[in-house]
Amino acid sequence: MNHAAQQAAQAYSQIGVQSGVGSASPEQLIQMLMAGCLDRLAAAHGAMQRGEVANKVRDISKAMAIIDGLRCSLDSSADASLCENLEALYDYMNRQLLQANLHNEANYIEEVVGLMKGLKDAWDQVVSQQQPVLSAGAV
Repeated sequence: MNHAAQQAAQAYSQIGVQSGVGSASPEQLIQMLMAGCLDRLAAAHGAMQRGEVANKVRDISKAMAIIDGLRCSLDSSADASLCENLEALYDYMNRQLLQANLHNEANYIEEVVGLMKGLKDAWDQVVSQQQPVLSAGAV
């Protein structure tokens, strides 16, 4: 497992989920992190609407940790410009989540959900295009 995959697996394990992490490809780990982040954001949004402050804080913190895990998994040797852009986007997402937490404003969470969904959709397309190549290489 390369360094980026190790970082992603470590970040995923920090949010308390082990199922499938050991056998997942680096690409699948990123998918799992993004899905986990979206789950935490949905939980934080619901907790905010219900006035459950402790749950909101916990779920926003977990989402931010996942975003940090995604940031740590960036491999600048592959495409330095893309990594810089993603790092800036991850930083922006975390700053927006801080604002959501401080001001108890759901619109910040909703913005991050939109950004993460866009990233995940793009990543899912990349992974699905690689599947035939990965499967052919395993035969």
